Amino acid sequence: MEEREDGGARGASGRRGRGELESDVLAALWAADGPLTAGQVREALPGDLAYTTVLTILSRLHDKEMLVRHREGRGYAYEPVRDEASHTAQRMRSLLEGGSDREAVLARFVSELSEQDEHVLQQLLSGHDDRSGDDRSGGRA
Repeated sequence: MEEREDGGARGASGRRGRGELESDVLAALWAADGPLTAGQVREALPGDLAYTTVLTILSRLHDKEMLVRHREGRGYAYEPVRDEASHTAQRMRSLLEGGSDREAVLARFVSELSEQDEHVLQQLLSGHDDRSGDDRSGGRA
């Protein structure tokens, strides 16, 4: 019985693993102004991936309900279900829920924030988001 780790085997050959390809495809779709076909996604990705590889990744992301697709010609055009910020927040939440000591994880996360990120987090937690244009802080830093 042979145990196989896709990431390990691909990493040794210099090829990207499926998770990395999925991230690259999502990044290309988030950067686009609208839905993209498999060929357009392929052109937006670094390297020289086979069209069928890109199509497989798009199909897997669609099956995971991370993409929606619209009929375009004989194929489909794809777009993400969520924007990048929502996707990342969901991944962070999932990781947090998977840990055994939620408080320790949050404490470590906060302790490693940059000063700027800490300031943004403090504003968000207190309900004062500078980006909304609602400056109720009275100019305090």
